Amino acid sequence: MKSNIINLNQINMKSIVKVSTIAMTMLVGMVQAKTTAIINATVYTVASQGILEQATVIFDQDKISQVYANDNIPENLNVDETIDAKGRILTPGFIGTMNSLGLVEVSAVSRTKDGGDDKADITFDASLAFNPKSTLVAYARKGGITSNIVAPHGGDKLFAGQTFAVDLSGGFASITEKQNAVLVYLGSESKGSRARRLQELDNKFADVQKALTKKQNSKEKEDKEKKEPKRADKVIHELLAGEKPLLAYADRATDLLALLALKKKYGIDLILVGASDAVLVANEIAAANVVVILSSIDNLPSSFDSINASLTHMARLQAAGVKIILAPKGESHNVNQLRFDAGVAVANGLAKTDAIAALTANIADVFKLNSGRIAVGKNADLVLWSADPFELSTKVDDMWINGEKVSTRSRQDALRERYTTSSDMPRAYTK
Repeated sequence: MKSNIINLNQINMKSIVKVSTIAMTMLVGMVQAKTTAIINATVYTVASQGILEQATVIFDQDKISQVYANDNIPENLNVDETIDAKGRILTPGFIGTMNSLGLVEVSAVSRTKDGGDDKADITFDASLAFNPKSTLVAYARKGGITSNIVAPHGGDKLFAGQTFAVDLSGGFASITEKQNAVLVYLGSESKGSRARRLQELDNKFADVQKALTKKQNSKEKEDKEKKEPKRADKVIHELLAGEKPLLAYADRATDLLALLALKKKYGIDLILVGASDAVLVANEIAAANVVVILSSIDNLPSSFDSINASLTHMARLQAAGVKIILAPKGESHNVNQLRFDAGVAVANGLAKTDAIAALTANIADVFKLNSGRIAVGKNADLVLWSADPFELSTKVDDMWINGEKVSTRSRQDALRERYTTSSDMPRAYTK
C-alpha cells in the first residue's frame, strides 16, 4: 500500500510539473508577443491595394497581420505599440541581389574573400562562409535593405555555384534559404570562344536529361547496387524540373537568344543577368516570360558585348512587358546605393511604383521569398523613410526585420563620431 501511495504522489508531481511548464511557456509567449501599429503612413504596398494614404499597418511578432486603408481603420486598435508616421512613406524592405555581401569584406584583401574558389562548381555552397557580423551588413541597412540574395563568383568551371538568401538582422540564424538558384557566367572570353560554354551548357542538360529519361523508362527493378546520381547531376535534375532558376550572366543579344532557345528546349526557369543587349530582343524575352536582372546606371560600354547599354533600359524593358529586377554591379560596398540606382531609373522613364517593385516584389517572386510586399501574412520587413526613398537626402527613420526593430548605425558612423567628437585625446591626422 505504501508503494502505491508513493507512485501516486510521483504521478501527481509529474502532472503538476507538466502543467506548470505549459503555463510558463504560455506566459513567456504572451510576454514576448508584441503587436505594433504604424499609423498615418503613405504605404507603398506593392500589392493589390496599391498606394494607401493615411493608412495603418499592423504587425504581430514577425508577420503583417492587418493593412487598413484610411476609410476602414477601426476606431480602437488593440496593439501594444503605436508609431505615428505623420504622412511619411512606408515601403517593404528592399532586397539586394547578385552581390557578395557577407562573403567579401575588403576586396583588396584576399583573406577576407570567400565568394569564389578555383575548384568551385555547380554544387558550390558559399553560404557556409557567410558572415552575418560583417561591417557591411549594417552599412547596407542604411539603404533600406532588409534582405539579400548573395551570389558567388565561382571558379574555373562552367557553373559558378548557387546563390542563397539572407536577412540583414545580423543574427547567426540570418540565412533564410540555401542553394536557391544556380549561377553561370557566359559571354566573351579573354581566351577561347564563347561558343564553348554555350555548347557545354547545352550538352550538360542533354546528357542529364537523357540519363533521367532512360532511368524512368527502364523496366528493370531498382536495387541497392544501382548508383546514386552525382551531386552535380542532382542539381541539373532540379534545374530541368524547374525547382530552381538558372541565373545566366550574358550581355550580347545572340547569347541571350541562345539562352532563350535553351529555355524552350529544356523547360528551365531562366533568369537573365546583366543583359546589356536585352532591349534589342525585349519582345522575345517578354514572350518567353523571362525575368531580367540589370543595373540602371550601367550605361558605359565595358566591352563590345555592351555597346547598347543605356540609362533608359529599365523603362524600355518594363514597357515591353519584361519583369525587371534592379541590381547594381559590385561586390559588397555599393549595396546600400540600390535606392539611388532606382532613382536614376525613375529619372529616365521608369514609373516609381515599378522601380519599387524591382527592388521588392519582383525579387520575392523569383526567389520565392515571403517578403517584398506589405500584405497580410508577409514577413514584417518594413522601412519608414524620412521622405522619398529615391532622393539623396532621404534617410531611414525606422526599420523592422521580421518584426524586430533594427539599427542602421554602422561602423562608418562610429568612426565619424570618434574623429569629430571633442575630447582630451589628440585629434587624428587628416593628411
